[in-house]
Amino acid sequence: MKKVLLIEDDAVLRENTAELLELSGYTIITAPNGKIGVEMAKDNLPDIIVSDIMMPELDGYGVLKALSNLPQTKYIPFIFLSAKTERQDVRKGMDLGADDYITKPFNEDELVSAIESRLAKVAILKEQIVIEHVDETPDEIRTLNDLKNFFDDNGDTFVYRKGDEVYTEGQHSNYIYLICKGVVKCYKLDEQGKELTTALHKEDDLFGYTSFTQSLPYQETATAIQDCELVGIPTSELKKVLNTNHEVTLELIQLLTDNLSGIKEQLLQMAYSSVHKKTAVTILKFAEKLNRKPGEFIKISRNDLASVAGIATETLIRAMSRFKKEGLIDIEGRNIRILDLEKLQHID
Repeated sequence: MKKVLLIEDDAVLRENTAELLELSGYTIITAPNGKIGVEMAKDNLPDIIVSDIMMPELDGYGVLKALSNLPQTKYIPFIFLSAKTERQDVRKGMDLGADDYITKPFNEDELVSAIESRLAKVAILKEQIVIEHVDETPDEIRTLNDLKNFFDDNGDTFVYRKGDEVYTEGQHSNYIYLICKGVVKCYKLDEQGKELTTALHKEDDLFGYTSFTQSLPYQETATAIQDCELVGIPTSELKKVLNTNHEVTLELIQLLTDNLSGIKEQLLQMAYSSVHKKTAVTILKFAEKLNRKPGEFIKISRNDLASVAGIATETLIRAMSRFKKEGLIDIEGRNIRILDLEKLQHID
């Protein structure tokens, strides 16, 4: 059976979680604080470590850092388990090398699934010849789909709650991301602080590519508008892939070209379309990005809708009220449902 080291200072939670994992077929070792946890990891060499962050003696960050400096423990998968959900805490843990981050309260399936996926990844890697993974895979990466598989297999996992910032404008561009779940909004602020949405990214989209060849800061801010799970590849690693895989490089150039065309179309729409046209197009765009079909509710803030449409929130609300009266949409609180797709598509 696989051995799990659980480091948690809350005795009740420690015992309950240990029992849960034992019932799932794991051998459990427990530690009441980080200092003891480091010693137990060195003595027992578990298959995976699940650790709280805020603990006496030594916190979870200190545990991860200490174990990362030891040859015998540096490759043990490490999952943070904590009630701290702020983005900077998630980012700090991931930057230190954590494999996953689960927030309290959690359910059994969530924890077991995270452990199983990490152990499976380690097992697969052990079966392969020990080589630099970036240097081995380039000849196999020919299409965007191959590149996305590369992200899935080799990327670092990041979890963001709705409203969390993935990165901010001006921040150093460390990663390029693939969305596994959720929707991300990218935007810029003008001199008056008005928000202009530059892109909406949904599941299976790549984003964050300021430059593939230079270390440039992010040119916009990215925020999760739904709970998100992302995988990210450092820009330096991706550059190595592109240097030896010219076919996928050409596909990325086409992706950038398509994105630029979309932005131009959005700017033209914002400049010349009527308020009602802008509102209708924006509702349809969110329905597409959220994978909603006619008749299904879309839950999105009015501010986000107005930001994408490039109009004032009050103006958007008036346009939506008109659509509701005309039977084009239904509105229940923050939820919007498209009732007449064809008419909405042909608003002037």
